[in-house]
Formats: sequence, structure tokens, C-alpha cells
Amino acid sequence: MKNIIYLISIGFFICCAACTSRTTTENAAETLDSAAISRGENIFKQDCSACHTFIQDGIGPQLGGVTTSVSADWIKQFIKDPKTLIESGDVRATDLYSHYKIYMPSFAHYAETELEDLIAFIGTKPAPDPLTARLDPNALKNPIPDPIPMSDLVVNLELVTEIPASSEQKPLTRIAKLTYQPETDHLFVMDLRGKLYYLKDNKPLVYMDMSQLKPNFINKPGLATGLGSFAFHPDFAKNGLLYTTHTEPPATAKADFAYADSIGVTLQWVLTEWKTQQPGAFPFSGESRELLRMDMVSGIHGVQEITFNPLAKKGGSDYGLLYVGVGDGGSAERGYPFLCNTIEQIWGTVIRIDPAGRNSTNGKYGIPTSNPFASSKNASIKKEIYASGFRNPHRISWSKSGDMFIANIGHQKVESIYMITPGSNSGWPVREGTFLIDPTQNMFNIYPLPADDGKNNFNYPVVQYDHDEGRAVAGGFEYWGSAVSELKGKFLFGDLVKGRLFYAEMQDLRQGVQAPFKELRISYNGSLKKLTEMSGADKVDFRFGRDRQGEFYLTTKPDGKVYKLVGASIQNN
Repeated sequence: MKNIIYLISIGFFICCAACTSRTTTENAAETLDSAAISRGENIFKQDCSACHTFIQDGIGPQLGGVTTSVSADWIKQFIKDPKTLIESGDVRATDLYSHYKIYMPSFAHYAETELEDLIAFIGTKPAPDPLTARLDPNALKNPIPDPIPMSDLVVNLELVTEIPASSEQKPLTRIAKLTYQPETDHLFVMDLRGKLYYLKDNKPLVYMDMSQLKPNFINKPGLATGLGSFAFHPDFAKNGLLYTTHTEPPATAKADFAYADSIGVTLQWVLTEWKTQQPGAFPFSGESRELLRMDMVSGIHGVQEITFNPLAKKGGSDYGLLYVGVGDGGSAERGYPFLCNTIEQIWGTVIRIDPAGRNSTNGKYGIPTSNPFASSKNASIKKEIYASGFRNPHRISWSKSGDMFIANIGHQKVESIYMITPGSNSGWPVREGTFLIDPTQNMFNIYPLPADDGKNNFNYPVVQYDHDEGRAVAGGFEYWGSAVSELKGKFLFGDLVKGRLFYAEMQDLRQGVQAPFKELRISYNGSLKKLTEMSGADKVDFRFGRDRQGEFYLTTKPDGKVYKLVGASIQNN
């Protein structure tokens, strides 16, 4: 759930909440029905914890102490229909929207008793320390003031298929990745709710159903939990190896990567190797082998990307090595930044492993000797780590020249794409893009870099934009196809929430500078369109994908549509 409430008067929040909430919430905890509170806690974990905490603003505001300042009726009204309340001109609701720049989805399906249980649970949580929660008037309000210019390039989309709905409520699907099977033209699309589809003649057929293959599979809570990612081994046609990540409940099995018992576990992410004796058969049939398992503080920023380097050649040093993007699990926002600000922990990193090896701590995979920390004598360092300092390394790609790029979904201010060198540290959670952030304070506050920043040797993005322009970066990839000549030499990315498409010139992507980029317009059925209009949703939640020829595709969660970029034209703005 996003943005149940944001207190527009920080002063009022400090005076009221700090002085009264502790007594009020302690009394509430003693007098309210404990069963109702327990039910409310379960609702919060399932539907709210991805966006809200009780100590830090996240995707939505922190909710500690909120019931002492806002009426239960208002909270219920906002949960049921936030968009209508915002558009009615309600002061608190409009302030929420202007602050977070996104509509919270409606939870109109909640019964009245469920709303009461949820509010009862929230009411047991005191306000955080006012000094920690405060918005600093000296912080940057608009870190990147220049708007993104509109180009004269228009890309043409063609509808390929529609993935079956996996829910009766929007988003109808949670399709989040499209890619191809090596050595074939077969396209596959993944729905986070558990199904992996093969597009046969543009018709989606279920290739794998994680809920049937893994009895402990869950797809809640969180915006990206469930079937997180998939990757075919580059030699799949011969060895039949496929890799997936998915989520299971806490304590399902012993985690290979865990933390202190005093920190709660919301779920576990599992990396699995699958082997089929019939690589060309549909649906999938074969055996699975667990490679690793990790605990997560929350349901956000999980393991949403696994991939092989498509440029690696058989016999080369990078061939068959699996790259795994591990998010910070919300640890920084939950008050545990030490979990993701070190190469002695795996959270907030990209790891590189050899599935065929066995020299890992658990003996189930290998750690390549070419990994940047593989030869370290420090036993505490996780030798799997290839690069660190990420909040949510959402996509990994390579340019034709061999440069590696990681798209990192930001916190409250900045979205960024990094050019990666082995062992580099991109700074999270003490940096967001090219800005300073303090994870021990309100992380909505960001500041210019200090004068002596060079001593930190952080890796800064080659592309970045702020939340005046969007909310979460999608992509990006260099265009490798031939059907759209206008995209040659361009790096495509976008904002998955707002549904905006951007491009930068490959020649401008250089370490140490932020490249200029422009927005692309979209044409569909001969008319200029916006993805918000096409998907029928304010939150488009689109993703880029590529086929074996390097052509681009777009997927949109709210309606389950899959589009292909089939052409482009120059049109004056």
C-alpha cells in the first residue's frame, strides 16, 4: 500500500505525535482486542509493508504515530479510494500526492472489519524520534532541476500478445521480464505471481508454474515478490539448464545468507537450478537443485534480476557465469543500513557465481577466481560479490563493446544507471545517485556531495533523473536490432511507473559524467499515445525486453499487454 497518510505539518506531527502517541499507543495495545491487532498485522505485512515502515519514509510515508493525528474515518476513506479523495481537493490527500507524486492503488475490496483491524495494528506503533523523522529545510528540494527534453523521435509499437490475467484486480498481471531462449527465437514472459509463459506463435503457453513446482512458493508481500527472475543457460539447448529466483516464507529452510536473530525476517529468496532432459519440450519437465537461499528484512528490493553475459563465448572466462542482482531488502529504510553498506554482506550487491562449481561455503556453486574479491584473505568478505552499493539492481545489461550496465531503482529522489567495473561501489545507502544521503536520519533528505568526496572512490551513475520526472527506472539496454535503424547507437531505458521512454547515445555513456538523454514519443495504430492511456492505469509498470535479434519489446502489468518496437519516425515536436 502506498501513501496511507503523510502529515503535511511536520511541526504539528512533532508536537502532537511525539508528546501523545506513546501513551496513546501503549494504552491502545493494552485495551484493543489482541486478535484484531494480530489480524491487522497480517494485513499490513501482506499489503502495506512493501511501501511503509514505522521509522522511515519509503515508497510511502512512515506510519508510526499516525492514528494520533488522523481520524480512522479519513484513513479508511483514503485506503478505499485514494485517487477520488485526492482529486476532490482534500488537503491532506493532495499533499500526499504532491509529495510522493504517485497514486496509491485502491483497496476497496477490504471489508470494514479488515480496515478496523489494520488501523488497530497501526495504532500500536509509536511515532519515531522526531529528530530522525524531520524534513531538513536545508536539504535539496529539486536535486536535478533541468527537465528531460523531448526528442523528435517517435517509436511505433505493435501489439504482440496479451498474457492471461493472474488476478481479478489491477494489476491484472505482474509480468516483469521478457527474454529469449539461447539458440532459438523462442520468447518467454514471466508473471511474478508464478507462471513463466512461452510465446508460441505469439500465444502464451504456460512453460512453468512455480506454485505447482515449489509448494512453499509465495508471491506476497511486496511489489516484486514471487517469481523474481529467470535465465536460460547459454548452452541450454545441450545441457537443459534454467535458473530462477522465487520467494518463500521465513524459516522455510536454513538461509545461506542470514543476519542477527534480533532482526526480523519477512521472507526468503531462493535461487534454483532446473535441469530438463528435453530442452525443446513444452511445458518444462525436469528436476531442481537449490543453489542458495537468503533472508530478507522486508518484501521489497529482492532478487529481481539474474542473467548471463550474452557476449561471453564458450571457453571464455565469463561464459556460463551467472550474475545475480540482490537488492537491499529494504534494510536501509527499516533501520539496518549496516546490512547493505559492506562487502561483508550480500544485500545491495550484484554477485557472480559459477553454477557448475562447488567451492562456495555451502558447496552448491562456485566462486570464480576472476571475481574482484576472490583472492582476499579476509574471510568475512563475501567472495561472490562482483559490485556493491545498490538499493535495487533491477536490470543488468552489456553494450556491444563489452561495458556492463546496472539500472538501480532509487529511494525518494534519484533514479540511476551505472557503468560497472569489477569491485566498484555505487554508494547506497550513503549515496543516491550523485547526492549525499544519511540512512540514520530521514532518508527523504539528500544533499550535494561533500568537497572531499573523491576520497570515497564511489562509482557514480552515467545517467540519472529525479522524481520530478519519474519514480522508478526501467531498462536499460543498447539497441542491437536492425528493424529500427533510428535506434542504432542508442541506449534505451525509461520510467516504469510513469511509462516514459528515454534514450541516451551510447557514445555519451562514459565513467565520471552524467550523459544527456531525451524522451521518446510513442505511436500506436497510427496515433501518438501515452502508455498510461494504453494500459488504462496511472502506474504503467512497464518493462523492456529483447529477442535474440536484439529487437525491443515492452510489457505492461495492468493489462498484461506485450508490444514490439517495429519502427520509428522523425516528427517535429
